[in-house]
Amino acid sequence: MRWKFVANITGFLLLFLGAAMIIPLICGLIYQDSSIIPVLKSFAITICAGSLLFIFFKNEKAEIITQREGIAIVAFGWISICILGALPFYFDHHFKSLTDALFESVSGFTTTGSSILSNIEGLPRGLLFWRSFIQWIGGMGIILLSIAILPFLGVGGMQLYKAEVPTPVPDKLKPRIRETAILLWKVYLLISILECFLLYIGGMTLFNALCHTFTTMPTGGFSTKNNSMAYFNSVYIDSVIIFFMLVAGINFALHYQMLKGKPLMFWKDPECRFFLGLVFFLILIISFNIYKTVYIQMGEAVRFGAFQVVSIITTTGYATEDYEKWPAMSQIILMLCMFIGASAGSTGGGMKCLRIMLCIKYCYKELFLLIHPRLIIHIKLGGKPVSEDVIKSVLGFLALYIILFAICSVLLAGMGIDLVTSFSAVASAMGNIGPGLGSVGPMDNYAHIPILGKWLLIWCMLLGRLEIFTVIILLVPEFWKK
Repeated sequence: MRWKFVANITGFLLLFLGAAMIIPLICGLIYQDSSIIPVLKSFAITICAGSLLFIFFKNEKAEIITQREGIAIVAFGWISICILGALPFYFDHHFKSLTDALFESVSGFTTTGSSILSNIEGLPRGLLFWRSFIQWIGGMGIILLSIAILPFLGVGGMQLYKAEVPTPVPDKLKPRIRETAILLWKVYLLISILECFLLYIGGMTLFNALCHTFTTMPTGGFSTKNNSMAYFNSVYIDSVIIFFMLVAGINFALHYQMLKGKPLMFWKDPECRFFLGLVFFLILIISFNIYKTVYIQMGEAVRFGAFQVVSIITTTGYATEDYEKWPAMSQIILMLCMFIGASAGSTGGGMKCLRIMLCIKYCYKELFLLIHPRLIIHIKLGGKPVSEDVIKSVLGFLALYIILFAICSVLLAGMGIDLVTSFSAVASAMGNIGPGLGSVGPMDNYAHIPILGKWLLIWCMLLGRLEIFTVIILLVPEFWKK
């Protein structure tokens, strides 16, 4: 492990983060609010820290990044970015402690959307913008963006791509990873511009349209309003947000194929069919469940049911209604959606539909072998056989996900948090969703969680965003041995 090399790349990432702080600084200057000094201090500290690491270890270059170095850069890069990204919050009086500031920062960069703020609208515009912007950066992955520039520094990037892209079988759209990263960001930017335009013509101010675009495309869920999307109370805005949450929940490689004139790729992709079919099925169930019991008109039941299903399963976390007032069946379905998550290769979190599909196919294979024990069966996806290594990786991930969920839920409950809140808070954090049930429901926040509980949830958010293995492997002694 070349630690100087890892430090050099981490320094470069911090320089990028510092440059990104210029945007909320401009926003603060435009509105002449109290965010100018906190952001300016944070900018200076971040640039200094990044420069020291980047310049001091500038001779530590390498053509090839090993797998361990790739994992270390991803893990330590994200941790460093989250810490320094919390400085604008820490220097503002609305955040009572470093823990609260870090919680908000990690929640932003990991696109979780959990907040400790009780009065979001009380924040200055510059910090509201930064709060949304860090979700947009974290959505596609700040490190994936950097891969587009790393080749100019004399380093490769495929190992970083494997560690960052949320899919068990990462595929390159182009032979060179730099071109892949640039293509993904172009698609991401193009869709973001379209959403911002549609929200703006729908009645949002330019500021709100930008901020909600920055938190929809990364499936983040931070809003500039205390009541989230319920504040706007608009069928048009709800429809636009639903559409773009679905877009963000689909593999971005498919969006690229569509822009190349291949729209049928959405139908040909088995995971996309599974994801959209599941969403439609769950919307029907919840809509009928809340019809008459909560809403008199079927149109309202479909509107609010569809929004919450899409918001939770894509791990965005917006809210238009207090779903804790819905029947138990609907609440349980939404809780299950927190585990399922969106598609692999999307900005969503959770277990991912691809892994769920492969797990179902594996279970069916084992049942079938009980009837025909001598038969040789290969698990296929899209007509192509899936290797045993991939199946083992998927099953290992799912097992580790459930084990860590159980352990963290018990630990949180041990801090005096009730059963429903403990389960949903950990599920929400690991799935990068935001709101849960109980005292962390859609109309509540995480301010009341004990300090140790907040640190536990911070760790859970990082686990979910970095696909568990990238974080857990740092605790394995063999990882540190030569």
